[in-house]
Amino acid sequence: MPARNAVRAASAPNTDEKITTNLGCVDLGQVDLLVQEGFYANRSDFIRTAIRNQLAVHSEVVRSAASRRTLVLGIQHYSAADLKAVKDAGQVLEIRVLGLASFDADVTPALALATIKSITVLGALHASAAVKAALLQRLR
Repeated sequence: MPARNAVRAASAPNTDEKITTNLGCVDLGQVDLLVQEGFYANRSDFIRTAIRNQLAVHSEVVRSAASRRTLVLGIQHYSAADLKAVKDAGQVLEIRVLGLASFDADVTPALALATIKSITVLGALHASAAVKAALLQRLR
């Protein structure tokens, strides 16, 4: 199926997503102290490191749950050619991604609707606003 061949990490220019969190003043002060002492380059570096450490602690749970839910771990990328091949084969996709699901700008809402039965993304979905709107009812 073309979806398996659609994973192209190099084609995703920016896979970072911004999140916002609130910290108490004491916690934030401690982070700033560690930054000033040179343990971390900045607050973001500290937060990324803390998150990665917690993900490492829970890595087996993540792997097990991803497997149980049949999630593709990483980046799943679709071009219009990928989706046209799915359509030409008379198939539809049930996309399940833990990471990033992205669609090229040339993917039209009509093509997405014709080829995607359902889409589950734990992480980030990069697609045009029109494609996102078209798939809204199929987003799980």
